[in-house]
Amino acid sequence: MKVDQLLIVGVLLVLLSEVTHLVAKLPRQANGKKRMMFVDTSVLIDGRIVPVIASGFVSDTIAIPRSVIGELQFLADNADPDKRARARHGLDIVRELQQLDGADVQIFQDGSKAEEGVDERLLKLAKKHGGAICTIDYNLNKVAAVEGITVCNINELAKNLRMAYLPGEKMRLELVQKGQDSHQGVGYLPDGTMVVVEHASGQVGQIVEVEFIRSLQTAAGKMMFAKKMESQRAKQQPKQILKQHAPIEQKPRQQKPQKPAGTQSKPTAANNQRPAGHQKQRRRTPSSGDREAALIELVDKQ
Repeated sequence: MKVDQLLIVGVLLVLLSEVTHLVAKLPRQANGKKRMMFVDTSVLIDGRIVPVIASGFVSDTIAIPRSVIGELQFLADNADPDKRARARHGLDIVRELQQLDGADVQIFQDGSKAEEGVDERLLKLAKKHGGAICTIDYNLNKVAAVEGITVCNINELAKNLRMAYLPGEKMRLELVQKGQDSHQGVGYLPDGTMVVVEHASGQVGQIVEVEFIRSLQTAAGKMMFAKKMESQRAKQQPKQILKQHAPIEQKPRQQKPQKPAGTQSKPTAANNQRPAGHQKQRRRTPSSGDREAALIELVDKQ
């Protein structure tokens, strides 16, 4: 009887210790275990962070340092209209981030001005609180990587999510089925993206060379449109046929006037006095004096 009581007491103690551990652990995870992501000025001016946070892929606390907002305010008061417009756009992005539903966005009070510079202040905050930095600044990205700080670069995210092939690029693609229209052929990229090839329904089951012309991104996925490329042999064949059948144009040869037999090479007085029916006389270009004489004669006749 005593042994049973001891076993029950032992089991109760184990259960109590487990419950105590869970109760002590849950509040700590809810309050202090969430990583902070410190946002740079360049990211706020860029503005692409809004759809990234709205998509729900970032679970960290978005911390906007007060020194970053102070830098935006300083740029908004600048005399340069371009810098002023960009800074005001960054302040509008801060407002949009605060209004996002389900996003944990807070203003981190670190002072309205960073004496050592905003970039250096971000590095110190990330080290002190064990957080990450969100930036598109190339130099800040490199320095943070050297310091061992996690960097979330919006440019790298956009590069990794872009289309595998852009309009104008070419590749060899296997067509596996017909498309929705009777003249279309359909193939697939290695990542599963559907490619619709125009006027290629007759090449289903073959590998053809295509050129991408446009892409379409929707919530359901992405697809690309391409056109079939003509082979180089098909392009050269009509040209060769035209060359073979084209008539050869021969330049007319200039026939030299034949000299009558018995004539001398140099003109003589007898040759100049030939009759008009025997041989045509060479035309002599009228000189300026001849023109004046002809005009005077015409005036006298009138």
